[in-house]
Amino acid sequence: MKNILAVFVFLFGMLVFSDHAEVQAQVDAQIETVDSQEQSDPITSVVAHIHDDAHEHHDSAPIWLVIPFVALLLMIATGPLFYEHFWHHNYPKIAVGFALLVVFYYLFILNNVHGPVHALAEYVQFIALLSSLYIASGGILIEIDKKATPMANVALLLIGAAVSNLIGTTGASMLLIRPFIRLNKGNIQPYHIIFFIFMVSNIGGSLTPIGDPPLFLGFLKGVPFFWTLEHNWPAWILALAILATIFYFVDRKFGKANEEELEEVTYTNKFELIGTKNFLWLAIVIASVFLDPNVIDWVPAIHYDGQKFSFIREIIMLSVAYFSYKFADQKAIQGNEFNFEPIREVAFIFIGIFGTMMPALELVGNFAKSPEGAALITHNTLYWGTGILSGVLDNAPTYLNFLAAAMASQGAEISNIDMVRDFAMDNYHDSAFELMAISLAAVFFGAMTYIGNGPNFMVKSIAEQSGIKMPSFFGYIIRFSLPILLPVLIITWLVFFAFV
Repeated sequence: MKNILAVFVFLFGMLVFSDHAEVQAQVDAQIETVDSQEQSDPITSVVAHIHDDAHEHHDSAPIWLVIPFVALLLMIATGPLFYEHFWHHNYPKIAVGFALLVVFYYLFILNNVHGPVHALAEYVQFIALLSSLYIASGGILIEIDKKATPMANVALLLIGAAVSNLIGTTGASMLLIRPFIRLNKGNIQPYHIIFFIFMVSNIGGSLTPIGDPPLFLGFLKGVPFFWTLEHNWPAWILALAILATIFYFVDRKFGKANEEELEEVTYTNKFELIGTKNFLWLAIVIASVFLDPNVIDWVPAIHYDGQKFSFIREIIMLSVAYFSYKFADQKAIQGNEFNFEPIREVAFIFIGIFGTMMPALELVGNFAKSPEGAALITHNTLYWGTGILSGVLDNAPTYLNFLAAAMASQGAEISNIDMVRDFAMDNYHDSAFELMAISLAAVFFGAMTYIGNGPNFMVKSIAEQSGIKMPSFFGYIIRFSLPILLPVLIITWLVFFAFV
């Protein structure tokens, strides 16, 4: 109970601290300015005082600037449910409009260029990876002529979870969601897709930096490549075992709607791959992920705000997207009923999310790095704090914010690769344990909503195009995330963190 209370205090503090810190910073700056210049020319003192006041005022976003982000989330949740026609035709304008509102405030009111530039860079990296994996995997047709038994479905889900660590949750999701739907043709139901999102699109990718974007960002910051495998595998096995067991019994009970019809079908149990050359395109995408100037010195880069930016890998990824589609096996394209609507929807929705979530992330970062926030930092608050926010914010920057806060509480800096490596190797007090809590929470809780992780929304869109009536945003949470996934997350916490 004490741990749960600390989490709520931690999250509530984020909401109230930003304005308090801003006001206190202004007061401190004013006092310092007046004290240092009170003996000098009074006009100069007043001018300097006004300048410092303006500078401090424009450093932080006001708390009300979170409203566009909240409004966008509410429209994503309610649009397909209550005003579907309007939402379907106008969601690109709405998402871009909300994003521009926040970006313009940062640029012209706060005089803050760094936030929008970083958000743009992260969005380009995000959408280039998702687009290339989506298009390249669309040219691979996997045909499985086998009866869709509960055990066959569990096997495919577990294989997908393992593959997620080799080609990422996005790559595995895009490669296997269509075969999974075809395997269950005639009996496909929403719970099939939901468990696919839980196991393949999220929790599966917990073992390598390739698996999920937060872990890859940790690797770029200095976390050793095999650290995630060494520390995360017990929780990975536990969570997948529980979900696989639940799915097996759910599928046994609810997967018999068309059993008589399916019994009349003769199965050859053959497995066929069409468009195998696209595996080469996928390999190029995965290899290009490592072309980061912050890790490899010879990669050409632009130096900005203490970081290196290079879009060479994004150029490679988008080139792969173009050529993999242009030269794809048309039988595979037609067999997958491939089209660009799912990636188009993700691209516009996440323009809005990346553009509007800057103030929310700033609130998280400011509070977590403050003395008030640092006092609350434990492996328990890191697990639940990172997790809850990863469900509604993009889990990659949430991971970085909480890692930065955890390191700052122990006198370390996330910008120092050696310090990050020492933090991961437990050279600070319980630091490896804290990093484990952050890592698992960022990946596991990404499955709590459709927007917690990039593949979730794409899988939902592909399923809907296949004629599957998916639950709404709130329906997903109320009917599946809370009764099924949340207990798994609580069990993971109880086993690995609560009593340590």
